[in-house]
Amino acid sequence: MAGRYFGTDGIRGLTNTPPMTAAMAMKVGQAAGTRFLRGGHQHRVVVAKDTRLSGYMMESALTAGFTSVGMDVIQIGPIPTPAVAMLTRSLRADLGVMISASHNPFHDNGIKLFGPDGYKLSDEDEAEIERLIDAEIPLAEPRAIGRARRIEDARGRYIHFAKSTFPEKSRLDGLKVVVDCAHGAAYAVAPEALWELGAEVDAIGVSPNGFNINDQMGSTHPRALQMRVLETGADIGIALDGDADRLIVVDEKGQVVDGDQLMALITLRAAADGTLKGGGLVATVMSNLGLERLLDRQGLTLHRAAVGDRNVLEMMRAGGFNIGGEQSGHLILADHSTTGDGLVAALQVLAALVATGKPASEVLHLFDPLPQLLKSVRFTGKPLDSDKVKAVIADGEARLNGRGRLLIRKSGTEPVIRVMAEGDDKALVKAVVEDICAAVVAG
Repeated sequence: MAGRYFGTDGIRGLTNTPPMTAAMAMKVGQAAGTRFLRGGHQHRVVVAKDTRLSGYMMESALTAGFTSVGMDVIQIGPIPTPAVAMLTRSLRADLGVMISASHNPFHDNGIKLFGPDGYKLSDEDEAEIERLIDAEIPLAEPRAIGRARRIEDARGRYIHFAKSTFPEKSRLDGLKVVVDCAHGAAYAVAPEALWELGAEVDAIGVSPNGFNINDQMGSTHPRALQMRVLETGADIGIALDGDADRLIVVDEKGQVVDGDQLMALITLRAAADGTLKGGGLVATVMSNLGLERLLDRQGLTLHRAAVGDRNVLEMMRAGGFNIGGEQSGHLILADHSTTGDGLVAALQVLAALVATGKPASEVLHLFDPLPQLLKSVRFTGKPLDSDKVKAVIADGEARLNGRGRLLIRKSGTEPVIRVMAEGDDKALVKAVVEDICAAVVAG
Protein backbone atom coordinates (compact mmCIF):
# COMPACT_ATOMS: atom_id res chain seq x y z
CA MET A 1 0.00 0.00 0.00
CA ALA A 2 1.14 3.55 -0.70
CA GLY A 3 -1.08 5.88 1.29
CA ARG A 4 -0.83 9.41 2.55
CA TYR A 5 1.82 8.52 5.13
CA PHE A 6 2.68 4.87 4.61
CA GLY A 7 4.91 3.87 1.72
CA THR A 8 5.91 0.39 0.65
CA ASP A 9 7.73 -0.21 3.95
CA GLY A 10 6.26 1.95 6.70
CA ILE A 11 6.61 5.70 7.05
CA ARG A 12 9.93 7.18 5.96
CA GLY A 13 11.46 10.56 5.21
CA LEU A 14 13.99 13.26 6.04
CA THR A 15 14.20 13.79 9.79
CA ASN A 16 12.48 16.93 11.12
CA THR A 17 10.65 17.28 7.82
CA PRO A 18 7.05 16.04 7.54
CA PRO A 19 6.12 13.28 7.94
CA MET A 20 9.26 12.32 9.85
CA THR A 21 8.88 14.70 12.80
CA ALA A 22 8.57 14.10 16.53
CA ALA A 23 5.02 15.47 16.42
CA MET A 24 4.07 12.96 13.74
CA ALA A 25 5.77 10.13 15.63
CA MET A 26 3.64 10.90 18.68
CA LYS A 27 0.51 10.86 16.51
CA VAL A 28 1.56 7.53 14.98
CA GLY A 29 1.98 6.14 18.50
CA GLN A 30 -1.48 7.35 19.50
CA ALA A 31 -3.10 6.12 16.28
CA ALA A 32 -1.39 2.71 16.16
CA GLY A 33 -1.91 2.24 19.89
CA THR A 34 -5.62 3.01 19.55
CA ARG A 35 -5.92 0.62 16.60
CA PHE A 36 -4.41 -2.25 18.61
CA LEU A 37 -6.23 -1.68 21.91
CA ARG A 38 -8.18 -4.89 21.50
CA GLY A 39 -9.49 -6.91 24.39
CA GLY A 40 -9.44 -6.29 28.14
CA HIS A 41 -5.78 -7.12 28.89
CA GLN A 42 -3.03 -4.59 29.62
CA HIS A 43 -1.65 -3.75 26.18
CA ARG A 44 2.02 -3.46 25.33
CA VAL A 45 4.21 -2.43 22.42
CA VAL A 46 7.85 -3.25 21.69
CA VAL A 47 9.83 -0.23 20.46
CA ALA A 48 13.33 -0.57 18.98
CA LYS A 49 15.61 1.55 16.82
CA ASP A 50 18.81 1.51 14.82
CA THR A 51 21.79 3.74 15.58
CA ARG A 52 20.98 7.02 13.81
CA LEU A 53 20.97 10.17 15.94
CA SER A 54 17.28 10.91 15.45
CA GLY A 55 16.33 7.54 16.93
CA TYR A 56 16.37 9.00 20.45
CA MET A 57 13.93 11.73 19.49
CA MET A 58 11.59 9.40 17.61
CA GLU A 59 11.69 6.80 20.39
CA SER A 60 10.67 9.38 22.99
CA ALA A 61 7.88 10.75 20.80
CA LEU A 62 6.47 7.31 20.01
CA THR A 63 6.64 6.34 23.67
CA ALA A 64 4.67 9.47 24.59
CA GLY A 65 2.06 8.63 21.99
CA PHE A 66 1.61 5.01 23.01
CA THR A 67 1.48 5.67 26.75
CA SER A 68 -0.98 8.54 26.30
CA VAL A 69 -3.58 6.13 24.93
CA GLY A 70 -2.96 3.53 27.64
CA MET A 71 -0.40 1.19 26.07
CA ASP A 72 2.70 0.05 27.97
CA VAL A 73 5.99 0.46 26.11
CA ILE A 74 8.91 -1.96 26.20
CA GLN A 75 12.03 -0.18 24.93
CA ILE A 76 14.78 -2.47 23.67
CA GLY A 77 17.24 0.00 22.16
CA PRO A 78 19.36 -0.58 19.03
CA ILE A 79 18.58 -4.02 17.61
CA PRO A 80 17.86 -5.47 14.12
CA THR A 81 14.42 -5.17 12.57
CA PRO A 82 13.87 -8.97 12.56
CA ALA A 83 14.54 -8.99 16.30
CA VAL A 84 11.56 -6.67 16.76
CA ALA A 85 9.32 -9.09 14.87
CA MET A 86 10.61 -11.99 16.97
CA LEU A 87 10.35 -10.19 20.31
CA THR A 88 6.86 -8.87 19.56
CA ARG A 89 5.67 -12.46 19.46
CA SER A 90 7.91 -13.70 22.28
CA LEU A 91 6.79 -10.95 24.68
CA ARG A 92 3.12 -11.40 23.71
CA ALA A 93 3.02 -7.74 22.66
CA ASP A 94 0.13 -6.24 20.73
CA LEU A 95 2.40 -4.27 18.42
CA GLY A 96 6.06 -3.91 17.44
CA VAL A 97 7.83 -0.79 16.16
CA MET A 98 11.21 -0.42 14.47
CA ILE A 99 12.57 3.10 14.11
CA SER A 100 14.82 2.89 11.07
CA ALA A 101 15.30 4.07 7.52
CA SER A 102 17.02 0.78 6.66
CA HIS A 103 19.90 1.36 4.21
CA ASN A 104 19.33 5.14 3.91
CA PRO A 105 21.80 7.74 5.27
CA PHE A 106 21.62 8.96 8.87
CA HIS A 107 19.55 12.05 8.06
CA ASP A 108 16.56 9.91 7.08
CA ASN A 109 14.47 7.89 9.48
CA GLY A 110 11.38 5.74 9.39
CA ILE A 111 8.76 3.86 11.38
CA LYS A 112 8.02 0.20 10.63
CA LEU A 113 5.10 -1.47 12.39
CA PHE A 114 4.53 -5.14 13.16
CA GLY A 115 1.35 -6.81 14.36
CA PRO A 116 1.14 -9.26 17.29
CA ASP A 117 1.92 -12.13 14.89
CA GLY A 118 5.27 -10.56 13.97
CA TYR A 119 4.21 -9.70 10.41
CA LYS A 120 4.15 -6.21 8.96
CA LEU A 121 0.73 -4.62 9.10
CA SER A 122 -1.99 -5.25 6.55
CA ASP A 123 -3.26 -2.59 4.16
CA GLU A 124 -6.42 -2.42 6.26
CA ASP A 125 -4.51 -1.70 9.47
CA GLU A 126 -2.33 0.93 7.79
CA ALA A 127 -5.35 2.65 6.28
CA GLU A 128 -7.08 2.81 9.66
CA ILE A 129 -3.95 4.16 11.34
CA GLU A 130 -3.74 6.86 8.67
CA ARG A 131 -7.35 7.78 9.35
CA LEU A 132 -6.70 7.97 13.09
CA ILE A 133 -3.60 10.14 12.62
CA ASP A 134 -5.84 12.83 11.17
CA ALA A 135 -8.63 12.28 13.71
CA GLU A 136 -9.20 13.47 17.28
CA ILE A 137 -8.02 10.50 19.35
CA PRO A 138 -9.44 10.04 22.86
CA LEU A 139 -6.65 9.86 25.42
CA ALA A 140 -6.48 7.55 28.42
CA GLU A 141 -7.76 8.58 31.83
CA PRO A 142 -4.90 9.58 34.19
CA ARG A 143 -4.97 6.22 36.01
CA ALA A 144 -4.90 4.33 32.70
CA ILE A 145 -1.84 6.01 31.16
CA GLY A 146 0.70 3.41 30.06
CA ARG A 147 4.10 2.77 31.60
CA ALA A 148 7.47 2.60 29.83
CA ARG A 149 10.30 0.28 30.77
CA ARG A 150 13.55 -0.77 29.15
CA ILE A 151 14.68 -4.38 29.04
CA GLU A 152 18.41 -5.06 28.94
CA ASP A 153 18.55 -8.65 27.65
CA ALA A 154 16.90 -8.11 24.24
CA ARG A 155 20.18 -8.57 22.40
CA GLY A 156 20.86 -11.83 24.20
CA ARG A 157 17.40 -13.12 23.35
CA TYR A 158 17.90 -12.35 19.67
CA ILE A 159 21.38 -13.89 19.59
CA HIS A 160 19.96 -17.07 21.12
CA PHE A 161 17.19 -17.10 18.52
CA ALA A 162 19.57 -16.55 15.59
CA LYS A 163 21.91 -19.32 16.78
CA SER A 164 18.95 -21.70 17.05
CA THR A 165 18.52 -21.50 13.26
CA PHE A 166 22.05 -22.87 12.69
CA PRO A 167 22.39 -26.68 12.42
CA GLU A 168 22.57 -28.00 15.97
CA LYS A 169 25.65 -30.20 15.56
CA SER A 170 27.63 -27.78 13.40
CA ARG A 171 30.21 -25.18 14.41
CA LEU A 172 32.13 -22.44 12.67
CA ASP A 173 35.51 -23.46 14.09
CA GLY A 174 38.36 -22.68 11.69
CA LEU A 175 36.28 -20.27 9.61
CA LYS A 176 37.53 -16.68 9.41
CA VAL A 177 34.58 -14.33 8.87
CA VAL A 178 34.62 -10.59 8.28
CA VAL A 179 31.27 -9.04 9.22
CA ASP A 180 30.33 -5.49 8.23
CA CYS A 181 27.47 -4.15 10.37
CA ALA A 182 27.23 -0.75 8.61
CA HIS A 183 27.56 1.00 12.00
CA GLY A 184 23.93 -0.03 12.35
CA ALA A 185 21.55 -2.02 14.48
CA ALA A 186 23.50 -5.31 14.36
CA TYR A 187 26.81 -3.85 15.52
CA ALA A 188 26.66 -5.81 18.80
CA VAL A 189 24.61 -8.91 18.01
CA ALA A 190 26.07 -10.13 14.70
CA PRO A 191 29.74 -10.39 15.76
CA GLU A 192 28.71 -11.95 19.08
CA ALA A 193 26.52 -14.62 17.46
CA LEU A 194 29.25 -15.60 15.00
CA TRP A 195 31.86 -15.76 17.77
CA GLU A 196 29.63 -17.91 19.97
CA LEU A 197 29.28 -20.37 17.09
CA GLY A 198 33.08 -20.70 16.90
CA ALA A 199 34.07 -18.40 14.05
CA GLU A 200 37.16 -16.22 14.04
CA VAL A 201 35.41 -12.87 13.70
CA ASP A 202 36.79 -9.65 12.24
CA ALA A 203 34.10 -7.01 12.73
CA ILE A 204 33.98 -3.70 10.86
CA GLY A 205 31.26 -1.05 10.84
CA VAL A 206 30.72 -1.56 14.57
CA SER A 207 31.40 1.94 15.91
CA PRO A 208 28.13 3.86 15.50
CA ASN A 209 28.18 7.56 16.36
CA GLY A 210 24.71 8.59 15.22
CA PHE A 211 25.93 9.89 11.87
CA ASN A 212 27.88 7.08 10.20
CA ILE A 213 25.15 4.45 9.69
CA ASN A 214 25.43 3.06 6.13
CA ASP A 215 28.19 5.57 5.35
CA GLN A 216 30.30 3.74 2.74
CA MET A 217 29.70 0.56 4.71
CA GLY A 218 27.24 -2.30 4.73
CA SER A 219 25.30 -4.20 2.09
CA THR A 220 24.86 -1.21 -0.22
CA HIS A 221 28.57 -0.29 -0.09
CA PRO A 222 30.51 -3.59 -0.08
CA ARG A 223 33.87 -2.11 -1.14
CA ALA A 224 35.20 -1.85 2.42
CA LEU A 225 34.25 -5.48 3.06
CA GLN A 226 35.90 -6.64 -0.17
CA MET A 227 39.15 -4.94 0.78
CA ARG A 228 39.11 -6.34 4.32
CA VAL A 229 38.47 -9.91 3.14
CA LEU A 230 41.40 -9.71 0.71
CA GLU A 231 43.71 -7.99 3.21
CA THR A 232 43.10 -10.54 5.97
CA GLY A 233 42.72 -13.70 3.90
CA ALA A 234 39.28 -14.33 5.34
CA ASP A 235 37.14 -17.23 4.17
CA ILE A 236 34.06 -15.05 3.64
CA GLY A 237 32.66 -11.60 4.24
CA ILE A 238 29.14 -10.74 5.42
CA ALA A 239 27.58 -7.30 4.93
CA LEU A 240 24.36 -6.21 6.63
CA ASP A 241 22.49 -2.94 6.17
CA GLY A 242 21.53 -0.37 8.80
CA ASP A 243 18.68 -2.38 10.31
CA ALA A 244 20.17 -5.79 9.42
CA ASP A 245 17.29 -7.15 7.36
CA ARG A 246 19.50 -7.42 4.23
CA LEU A 247 22.53 -9.54 3.43
CA ILE A 248 25.23 -9.30 0.78
CA VAL A 249 28.22 -11.67 0.82
CA VAL A 250 31.82 -11.38 -0.40
CA ASP A 251 33.71 -14.60 -1.20
CA GLU A 252 37.36 -15.25 -0.36
CA LYS A 253 38.40 -13.80 -3.73
CA GLY A 254 36.67 -10.49 -2.99
CA GLN A 255 33.78 -11.10 -5.37
CA VAL A 256 30.37 -9.71 -4.36
CA VAL A 257 27.57 -12.27 -4.15
CA ASP A 258 24.05 -10.82 -4.43
CA GLY A 259 20.70 -12.00 -3.16
CA ASP A 260 19.93 -14.03 -6.28
CA GLN A 261 22.94 -16.29 -5.77
CA LEU A 262 22.21 -16.59 -2.04
CA MET A 263 18.59 -17.55 -2.71
CA ALA A 264 19.79 -20.13 -5.25
CA LEU A 265 22.09 -21.73 -2.67
CA ILE A 266 19.55 -21.80 0.14
CA THR A 267 16.75 -23.06 -2.12
CA LEU A 268 18.76 -25.89 -3.68
CA ARG A 269 20.00 -27.05 -0.28
CA ALA A 270 16.44 -27.03 1.05
CA ALA A 271 15.27 -29.03 -1.97
CA ALA A 272 18.05 -31.55 -1.44
CA ASP A 273 17.24 -32.14 2.23
CA GLY A 274 13.48 -32.21 1.70
CA THR A 275 12.60 -29.02 3.56
CA LEU A 276 11.66 -26.83 0.59
CA LYS A 277 7.98 -25.85 0.50
CA GLY A 278 6.00 -24.71 -2.53
CA GLY A 279 8.21 -26.40 -5.08
CA GLY A 280 10.32 -23.32 -5.66
CA LEU A 281 11.16 -19.80 -4.67
CA VAL A 282 9.47 -16.40 -4.59
CA ALA A 283 11.61 -13.52 -5.85
CA THR A 284 10.78 -10.25 -7.60
CA VAL A 285 10.60 -9.09 -11.18
CA MET A 286 14.17 -7.80 -10.74
CA SER A 287 15.78 -11.20 -10.12
CA ASN A 288 18.09 -12.39 -12.87
CA LEU A 289 16.85 -14.73 -15.57
CA GLY A 290 19.86 -16.93 -14.82
CA LEU A 291 18.31 -17.79 -11.45
CA GLU A 292 15.06 -18.77 -13.13
CA ARG A 293 16.87 -21.02 -15.62
CA LEU A 294 18.90 -22.68 -12.84
CA LEU A 295 15.77 -23.54 -10.86
CA ASP A 296 14.02 -24.78 -13.98
CA ARG A 297 16.86 -27.23 -14.66
CA GLN A 298 16.33 -28.60 -11.14
CA GLY A 299 12.59 -29.01 -11.63
CA LEU A 300 11.83 -26.00 -9.42
CA THR A 301 9.94 -22.81 -10.20
CA LEU A 302 10.66 -19.12 -9.71
CA HIS A 303 7.58 -17.09 -8.87
CA ARG A 304 7.97 -13.34 -9.40
CA ALA A 305 6.33 -10.74 -7.18
CA ALA A 306 6.35 -6.97 -7.54
CA VAL A 307 9.38 -5.17 -6.10
CA GLY A 308 9.33 -4.98 -2.28
CA ASP A 309 9.78 -7.56 0.46
CA ARG A 310 6.18 -7.09 1.51
CA ASN A 311 4.98 -8.25 -1.93
CA VAL A 312 7.34 -11.22 -1.76
CA LEU A 313 6.02 -12.22 1.66
CA GLU A 314 2.39 -11.93 0.55
CA MET A 315 3.04 -14.30 -2.36
CA MET A 316 4.95 -16.67 -0.09
CA ARG A 317 2.11 -16.86 2.41
CA ALA A 318 -0.52 -17.27 -0.30
CA GLY A 319 1.39 -20.08 -2.02
CA GLY A 320 2.87 -21.85 0.98
CA PHE A 321 6.51 -21.07 0.13
CA ASN A 322 9.17 -20.95 2.81
CA ILE A 323 11.96 -19.18 0.89
CA GLY A 324 11.79 -15.84 -0.86
CA GLY A 325 13.64 -12.61 -1.29
CA GLU A 326 15.10 -9.89 -3.43
CA GLN A 327 18.24 -9.48 -5.48
CA SER A 328 19.23 -6.68 -3.08
CA GLY A 329 19.73 -9.26 -0.33
CA HIS A 330 16.45 -9.02 1.56
CA LEU A 331 15.93 -12.76 2.19
CA ILE A 332 12.87 -14.16 3.92
CA LEU A 333 13.20 -17.64 5.42
CA ALA A 334 9.70 -18.30 6.66
CA ASP A 335 10.66 -21.38 8.71
CA HIS A 336 12.60 -19.03 10.97
CA SER A 337 11.28 -15.50 10.64
CA THR A 338 8.30 -13.40 9.58
CA THR A 339 10.47 -10.81 7.83
CA GLY A 340 13.88 -10.48 6.21
CA ASP A 341 16.76 -11.37 8.53
CA GLY A 342 20.31 -10.75 7.35
CA LEU A 343 22.02 -12.59 10.21
CA VAL A 344 19.81 -15.68 9.98
CA ALA A 345 20.33 -15.80 6.20
CA ALA A 346 24.09 -15.46 6.72
CA LEU A 347 24.07 -18.41 9.09
CA GLN A 348 22.42 -20.57 6.41
CA VAL A 349 25.17 -19.58 3.99
CA LEU A 350 27.86 -20.36 6.55
CA ALA A 351 26.21 -23.72 7.25
CA ALA A 352 26.64 -24.57 3.56
CA LEU A 353 30.34 -23.71 3.72
CA VAL A 354 30.81 -25.91 6.77
CA ALA A 355 28.84 -28.80 5.26
CA THR A 356 30.67 -28.81 1.92
CA GLY A 357 34.13 -27.86 3.11
CA LYS A 358 34.55 -25.94 -0.13
CA PRO A 359 35.65 -22.31 -0.62
CA ALA A 360 32.95 -19.67 -0.76
CA SER A 361 33.79 -18.93 -4.40
CA GLU A 362 32.76 -22.47 -5.33
CA VAL A 363 29.70 -22.69 -3.10
CA LEU A 364 28.14 -19.30 -3.79
CA HIS A 365 28.29 -18.95 -7.58
CA LEU A 366 25.68 -21.40 -8.83
CA PHE A 367 24.73 -19.72 -12.10
CA ASP A 368 26.11 -17.18 -14.54
CA PRO A 369 23.91 -14.09 -14.43
CA LEU A 370 22.62 -12.89 -17.77
CA PRO A 371 23.64 -9.37 -18.78
CA GLN A 372 21.19 -7.05 -17.07
CA LEU A 373 20.93 -3.28 -17.41
CA LEU A 374 18.72 -0.95 -15.38
CA LYS A 375 18.38 2.76 -16.13
CA SER A 376 16.18 5.38 -14.52
CA VAL A 377 14.89 8.28 -16.58
CA ARG A 378 12.97 11.32 -15.34
CA PHE A 379 9.79 12.20 -17.16
CA THR A 380 7.03 14.75 -17.45
CA GLY A 381 3.48 14.13 -18.58
CA LYS A 382 2.43 10.57 -19.33
CA PRO A 383 5.05 9.10 -21.68
CA LEU A 384 3.93 5.51 -21.19
CA ASP A 385 0.58 6.45 -22.73
CA SER A 386 2.29 7.75 -25.88
CA ASP A 387 1.84 5.66 -29.03
CA LYS A 388 5.45 6.36 -30.03
CA VAL A 389 6.77 5.13 -26.68
CA LYS A 390 4.50 2.10 -26.80
CA ALA A 391 5.83 1.27 -30.27
CA VAL A 392 9.46 1.45 -29.10
CA ILE A 393 8.66 -0.78 -26.12
CA ALA A 394 6.89 -3.30 -28.36
CA ASP A 395 9.88 -3.31 -30.68
CA GLY A 396 12.23 -3.94 -27.75
CA GLU A 397 10.11 -6.84 -26.54
CA ALA A 398 10.13 -8.33 -30.04
CA ARG A 399 13.93 -8.04 -30.30
CA LEU A 400 14.38 -9.77 -26.93
CA ASN A 401 11.77 -12.44 -27.63
CA GLY A 402 13.13 -15.82 -26.57
CA ARG A 403 16.50 -14.32 -25.60
CA GLY A 404 15.64 -12.17 -22.61
CA ARG A 405 13.01 -10.02 -20.94
CA LEU A 406 12.02 -6.40 -20.49
CA LEU A 407 10.61 -4.64 -17.43
CA ILE A 408 9.36 -1.06 -17.30
CA ARG A 409 7.88 0.47 -14.15
CA LYS A 410 7.24 3.85 -12.58
CA SER A 411 8.91 4.70 -9.30
CA GLY A 412 6.50 4.99 -6.41
CA THR A 413 8.43 7.84 -4.80
CA GLU A 414 9.73 10.14 -7.58
CA PRO A 415 8.97 11.09 -11.22
CA VAL A 416 11.18 8.38 -12.62
CA ILE A 417 10.56 5.48 -14.98
CA ARG A 418 12.86 2.51 -14.52
CA VAL A 419 13.75 0.54 -17.64
CA MET A 420 15.36 -2.87 -17.15
CA ALA A 421 16.30 -5.43 -19.77
CA GLU A 422 18.30 -8.62 -19.62
CA GLY A 423 19.22 -11.26 -22.13
CA ASP A 424 21.92 -13.44 -23.62
CA ASP A 425 23.20 -10.65 -25.87
CA LYS A 426 24.74 -7.80 -23.84
CA ALA A 427 24.85 -5.39 -26.79
CA LEU A 428 21.19 -6.03 -27.58
CA VAL A 429 20.19 -5.44 -23.96
CA LYS A 430 22.02 -2.11 -23.93
CA ALA A 431 20.48 -1.02 -27.23
CA VAL A 432 16.93 -1.87 -26.14
CA VAL A 433 17.25 0.02 -22.83
CA GLU A 434 18.77 3.10 -24.48
CA ASP A 435 16.13 3.20 -27.21
CA ILE A 436 13.29 3.08 -24.67
CA CYS A 437 14.89 5.68 -22.38
CA ALA A 438 15.33 8.03 -25.33
CA ALA A 439 11.69 7.53 -26.32
CA VAL A 440 10.51 8.28 -22.75
CA VAL A 441 12.54 11.51 -22.67
CA ALA A 442 11.14 12.56 -26.04
CA GLY A 443 7.66 11.76 -24.78
